[in-house]
Amino acid sequence: MQLDKLLIFCDGGARGNPGPAASASFIYDISGKVREKCGKYLGVSTNNVAEYEAVILAWETIREKKLAERDAKIIFHLDSSLLVNQLNGLFKVKDSNLRDLVVKIRGFESDFSDVVYKYIPREKNTEADRVVNEILNKRME
Repeated sequence: MQLDKLLIFCDGGARGNPGPAASASFIYDISGKVREKCGKYLGVSTNNVAEYEAVILAWETIREKKLAERDAKIIFHLDSSLLVNQLNGLFKVKDSNLRDLVVKIRGFESDFSDVVYKYIPREKNTEADRVVNEILNKRME
């Protein structure tokens, strides 16, 4: 079922930076119902790469599950101000690895007409953060 508005909460983290890393995303419809949740272990990576990978994971899920039409409003909620500022074009992306991830994200964005990236405090992103930590805890047992 395609929706006209999606609210997405993404998080990524690395223990050690670089270190074992994971990403997670929750995709909600406008009523607040979870449509999809996803997470994955990334291997050794940095916090910033893990944050970007969480956004990519959400985009891949939206595309794979056909969750939204082209004119849907897609609102990402991220607790990384760096990521939000880079994705909104306010900060340059100097790191070539991150630049490659931004290019990938721009490809997903081109399928939609209304994409927004918003900064939220970490305490408003507890579900995605919890999944990231669950994934990392399982890997480190």
